[in-house]
Amino acid sequence: MNSIESLQWRYATKKFDSQKSLDKSQLEVLAQAFNLTATSYGLQPCRLVIVQDQDLKDKMVPLSYGQLQVKDASAVLVICTTAVDANYVKDYFSIVKKERNTPDEVIQPFQDFLTNTFSKKEVVETEQWAKNQAYLILGNLLTVCAQQQIDSCPMEGFVPEEIDQLLGLQEKGLKSTLLLPVGYRSNDDAMSQLKKVRRPQQEMVSFV
Repeated sequence: MNSIESLQWRYATKKFDSQKSLDKSQLEVLAQAFNLTATSYGLQPCRLVIVQDQDLKDKMVPLSYGQLQVKDASAVLVICTTAVDANYVKDYFSIVKKERNTPDEVIQPFQDFLTNTFSKKEVVETEQWAKNQAYLILGNLLTVCAQQQIDSCPMEGFVPEEIDQLLGLQEKGLKSTLLLPVGYRSNDDAMSQLKKVRRPQQEMVSFV
């Protein structure tokens, strides 16, 4: 399928086939797509936890307001945010220097700019900025899932603090922001047969 056909095919899956699983190579594609998604300044303030363990998925259901997708999906992608400070910025530029062999005189001005920028932000501002990047990642993953014919269902409806505790995210300096169950739609998911509803394109898009 081409890109538009893929996007027509996808929908927010309400019922997954719990007997079908994604293979390792499919999850690797999603992992790579996550890591290659554009983020502001290239800082990548997000991390991805792929939950496949059935016991953990079962325990996620009551923490996700009873949404059974987290139990029945092949895996649940947990998009997390991490703190960004001067040390994080410094570490990023050490990677840039290693990968590109960029001279210090080229790197330093931009590094100083970002260090200064984030040092002036309140923690709540930095956290919101990181969450914005998580949504960029979610959008990209939804598109890649559609292109790979992997069913998915983006979720904001869960209790982050309890998911963090269940998955031990605090110890890793992470906070869960979004969930994305992935797998295969069930044959009896009525939503899969419904026509996609969107406002007319001419109402939504203008060319100037």
